[in-house]
Amino acid sequence: MENIIIIGAGGHAAELRDYIRHYNQAVGREEIEVVGFLDDNAENHAHYGFAEPFLGDIQNHEVRNDVAYLMGIANLKYRRGLIEKIQAGGGRFIGLIHPTALVSPSAEIGEGTVVSHNASVGPKVKIGKFNMLNSRCTVGHDTILGDYNFISPKVALSGNTKIGNENMIGTNASTIPGAQIGNNNTVGAGMIVYKRISDNETVFFRFKERIVIKEKE
Repeated sequence: MENIIIIGAGGHAAELRDYIRHYNQAVGREEIEVVGFLDDNAENHAHYGFAEPFLGDIQNHEVRNDVAYLMGIANLKYRRGLIEKIQAGGGRFIGLIHPTALVSPSAEIGEGTVVSHNASVGPKVKIGKFNMLNSRCTVGHDTILGDYNFISPKVALSGNTKIGNENMIGTNASTIPGAQIGNNNTVGAGMIVYKRISDNETVFFRFKERIVIKEKE
């Protein structure tokens, strides 16, 4: 059995708690047990009514070596710093693959990465550490994904896409085959990435065409 502490007690952490429940049900035993939650706002824990205890704030937490940690904070502004803080204290992180996810045997998935329910990871995909692949997203064959990225629900990354580090890809966004995205970018919801994005950009493509289809008289 793996005993874990979830970092964060907000909405993302609540989703991960459900994933762990689904995972344990799928394997037919309590393979992962949640010890408790860390959060700088105790009200988050109360709001979601977790059965497991609130263990205090993150900054003053004394890192434990008898448990593993799972990152449950979605905001890229805080994720990397908090992970590195726990690691500096000797903490160990785990990732999680939801039992409904479809992951190719030839795919490589790094430390601390979470693959959510009904997500798809294709052949020869390489995914780095501490990424979040959210519900129903698709990662096409031969795609390379760096570290600390947040891939929102229903994102479709076409084959041979290359993405760097610490990017936020919005819900329903997609890439054409071979698209490239650098580091620290935000791609808006519903956007189609059809040309290279460098670094430190917020991307919203706007199309002015309007198509009106009328029934024949």
